[in-house]
Amino acid sequence: MVFPATRMVQTALFATILTAAPASASFSNNIMITGYWPPTNEMIRPFSRNQNQNPGGWQGENWEQRGYNVHSYFPEFPGLTQPPYGRGVGDFEVDYQDASNDFWRIVGELRPIAIITFSRGANNSSWEIEARARKLPLNSWTPDYLAPFVPTADLPIASEPDNTIRQSSLPMVQIRDAVAAANLGMTSFIDNSSSFGGTFVSEFTSYHSAWYAALHADRADPAWTIAGGHIHVGGNTPVAAARTATQITLRTLITHVDSIVPSPGTGMLLLPLVAHGLRRYRRR
Repeated sequence: MVFPATRMVQTALFATILTAAPASASFSNNIMITGYWPPTNEMIRPFSRNQNQNPGGWQGENWEQRGYNVHSYFPEFPGLTQPPYGRGVGDFEVDYQDASNDFWRIVGELRPIAIITFSRGANNSSWEIEARARKLPLNSWTPDYLAPFVPTADLPIASEPDNTIRQSSLPMVQIRDAVAAANLGMTSFIDNSSSFGGTFVSEFTSYHSAWYAALHADRADPAWTIAGGHIHVGGNTPVAAARTATQITLRTLITHVDSIVPSPGTGMLLLPLVAHGLRRYRRR
């Protein structure tokens, strides 16, 4: 015999699990990271799926068995070992049109659950987490290396109101503290200064990462994105230290994402227990 109230509770629990499990599984498990001038291109190289850029093989698949695929994209600077590096070649060239086109193409392919854009910062060893970025008037950006030199009206960012400020949604405090605790010989801090990210392609990409996350912040969005933001890496930061800081940052980010998105398998793991309970009550 199954009591009516018991059956109602069982049915409700079963329906909840069936509904919740596919929902969490429908979101992308891709994390997108992008680079810029060295050391930011070198430090994320192991996460590139491009065999020419990363002949050692992609390390981002189900990274550290954490359930997320990490994908990196960055330009190359052939023959250059020190500044000025210029525009570069490949993905995310230091160019407004190229950075915009690559960004929107790649987010369309990945539907990332989180994004971190990186760029080279001051000539020191630092991990500077940008708290926010601006959308400047199109002619107020610092000129890049190839005509038309500044963002143009045909780019998606042109539709954003001038002087709009987008806030980072990265777990900034946790990243700052985790990198600082690793004693890597670099300063880790959050930049809330009035200079923002610097008026060049760096802040331009910074704006895009925060903007995209804001556009897709709704849990019901098939392209739901939990976090997006930017980190400046000091130009004198050794590549080995920068790679370690990148790994620490990714672990911290994934912990944050996991605190918001249940594991896709969680609901399915509970189904056998519910089924067992239903059989048990039917025997009474």
